[in-house]
Amino acid sequence: MERIIEKTDDGSATLFVPELNEHYHSVKGAWAESQHIFIDMGLKASEATTPHIAEIGFGTGLNAWLTLIEAERSGREVHYTGWELYPLAWDMVEQLHYTDSNEQLEVDGKEIPATLLFKKLHDAEWGKPVRITPHFTLHKIQADVTQWKDDGSLTADVIYFDAFAPEKQPEMWSQELFDHLYVLLNEKGILTTYCAKGVVRRMMQAAGFTVERLPGPPGGKREILRGRKINQ
Repeated sequence: MERIIEKTDDGSATLFVPELNEHYHSVKGAWAESQHIFIDMGLKASEATTPHIAEIGFGTGLNAWLTLIEAERSGREVHYTGWELYPLAWDMVEQLHYTDSNEQLEVDGKEIPATLLFKKLHDAEWGKPVRITPHFTLHKIQADVTQWKDDGSLTADVIYFDAFAPEKQPEMWSQELFDHLYVLLNEKGILTTYCAKGVVRRMMQAAGFTVERLPGPPGGKREILRGRKINQ
């Protein structure tokens, strides 16, 4: 599929897919959206000491990158699993400029070029856990998550549900998938998503989630959804 780089309102970039008439991130702010929905409302809200994160849609790697930054800042050891059926080439991702040549990230007491670390996310071998930093391990799976067969070894404390919109990719927003993700979550686990449609909220509730509507990112969507697994 063709992908076109576009600037969003907060100055960060995203990709536009003409075939689907869909963007990878909010045009109101790609960086702001990811930070608010997945880091602030997801990772930071998790009580897990060493959180296991599952992302539905690895895409540009922005959510993983912001998670790595937070892991290094907080000192929490994060294990990150991301599914992506159509991986992006580095030469396209690089043009999004999510890092710049002068930016440094403190890792284990040392200053490391941010661009180097971000590239390591995309260069990491698929199908196996790869330790990117002392606090961040990445496991990329090139597969359709709706067809992926779980062997029971994977559990999650936080799920980033970041598939394309329901009207663009309806097969990703099914009761069957939400049921499966509920089982995947540990007790008190969280699923967070940008989509606040009533039909999505009802599917999450039917799966067993306790669902709350939360304010969306500044200047973006009015509301987002966060579900918790709270066994009765």
